[in-house]
Amino acid sequence: MPLHVNAGDLSVAYLEAGDPAGPPVVLLHGFPYDIHAYDEVAARLADAGARVIVPWLRGFGPTRFLDAATARSGQQAALARDLLTLLDALRIARATLAGYDWGGRAACIVAALWPQRVQGLVSVNGYNVQDIARAREPLSPENEQRLWYQYYFHGERGRAGLAQDRRAFCRLLWRLWSPTWAFDDATYERSAAAFDHPDFVDVVIHSYRHRFGLVPGDPALEPIEQRLAAQPSITVPSITLDGADDGVMPIGGTAHHARHFSGGHEHRVVPGAGHNLPQEAPQAFAQAVQAVLSMR
Repeated sequence: MPLHVNAGDLSVAYLEAGDPAGPPVVLLHGFPYDIHAYDEVAARLADAGARVIVPWLRGFGPTRFLDAATARSGQQAALARDLLTLLDALRIARATLAGYDWGGRAACIVAALWPQRVQGLVSVNGYNVQDIARAREPLSPENEQRLWYQYYFHGERGRAGLAQDRRAFCRLLWRLWSPTWAFDDATYERSAAAFDHPDFVDVVIHSYRHRFGLVPGDPALEPIEQRLAAQPSITVPSITLDGADDGVMPIGGTAHHARHFSGGHEHRVVPGAGHNLPQEAPQAFAQAVQAVLSMR
């Protein structure tokens, strides 16, 4: 059964495993996934003596907004503030953060802006902080076509399509982004239940519109967004990962993101893995977290 803690705007639902006195590790899922991406990773880290915390992000699973009036923002600053307030609520002074997609973005931002709270970082797809000022600059045609779903969400047809059949839509993304992962119906359905959240559509649509500067963000988060506009460096020990078969990662990978890391950084490419890397290659992901923990 999930645990719950009030943190900032949210009642955060999370699972916890391992030694309560062990080094804290927070594992953060992405879109459109949930905490089951970390089932095997969490077990490995808990067996190694870590205190492992795996929360559902805003708009997913049993995590809920505390106030009906709170903006259902999916912007990057909201994800980062959620993570920071979760650390506060759990009275964790410093943690190792590991994530991918939306969760990797939250982890990268907290590591960049509040390094005193972060022991180390594992991030899939490199430096995952959005550069909103440059978001309208076109990519290569091959990379643009990988982002079709983002452009679809920019219009009301896309919102309606996600609301109408979120399970089929998200399953399509799983297939496209992890073309070599033979997941079964039961595996998908375990995570897809998290998409039934009443605010899922609003949070997702806001996320993919805000990152292109198409809609305003939450005014309370503007100071964080202004700091992120400077693309701050990450100064904590970090390992970045790319799945060799990632169907949404920019062609050519993210090794060039190394310039954003100044605290000791290693980049690894994981063969046979796509975008949902911790669930597809749990051993490689857990080994990366353990390597960062050893840098303490």
